[in-house]
Amino acid sequence: MTKAPFDPKQDGALTDFARRMSYADYLQLDKILAAQAPLSKAHDELLFIIQHQTSELWMKLAIHELSAASRAIAEGNLQPAFKMLARVARVMEQLNSAWDVLRTMTPSEYTLFRESLGQSSGLQSYQYRAIEYLAGNKNVAMLAPHEHRQDLHGWLDGIRRKPSIYDEAIALLARRDFAIASAVLERDKALPYERHDSVKAAWAEIYRDPARHWELYELAEKLVDFEDYFRRWRFNHVTTVERVIGFKRGTGGTSGVAYLRRMLEVVLFPELWDVRTEL
Repeated sequence: MTKAPFDPKQDGALTDFARRMSYADYLQLDKILAAQAPLSKAHDELLFIIQHQTSELWMKLAIHELSAASRAIAEGNLQPAFKMLARVARVMEQLNSAWDVLRTMTPSEYTLFRESLGQSSGLQSYQYRAIEYLAGNKNVAMLAPHEHRQDLHGWLDGIRRKPSIYDEAIALLARRDFAIASAVLERDKALPYERHDSVKAAWAEIYRDPARHWELYELAEKLVDFEDYFRRWRFNHVTTVERVIGFKRGTGGTSGVAYLRRMLEVVLFPELWDVRTEL
């Protein structure tokens, strides 16, 4: 005898949402699910849009966590910062997995709707730029794609001018009595960071005696973990682009794969990598 289908009301589940907030209401799903507007009839354009939209949502969370972690480090409140940085690393893992889905699209399929993109390009992602500025890759030239939006340009420039999360970590080293050069501490935080021997010496001391400097040792590893995942994200981007369009120029006008490969050379926390050779 076949059992009758289970009725969730028998378990106390609410089913009348005429006057209650529902799951869709809370998440504003009508807005989210109406935000995909393919401009062609190509089957794979929806995949392309959803992959990039979901990536932007994960980036929003990364910005939220990186900003809070930076503030926590500035306050010397490292335990919450560790949790936030661990979460950012997991977010990067989600972003990496998104490339795996996009790579199911072949060059032939992408060609069917590429013209619909016009000159839009990931190069113009203001959230990606915010993550880079928060992490310390402060290339002022990358503000240019946002000059048509003064709100975004001002927001990004504000992030660029503030200390990065690595700046805050180095300032913390100085407050913990490590001999950080004044040239490092007093530099213009709006400019790209340049490696310095005093910072490398401080991290080397920490790595040589982790038990004595455990909090700072853990901070160093959390930062390396974040950059490790961030590098993989950029590498997966390059691989995906080469797989889908080869060495064509990007829709945003860049040299495509060649441009993205140059971005792989960017190091966010140089002394944390250099110190490994010193140990």
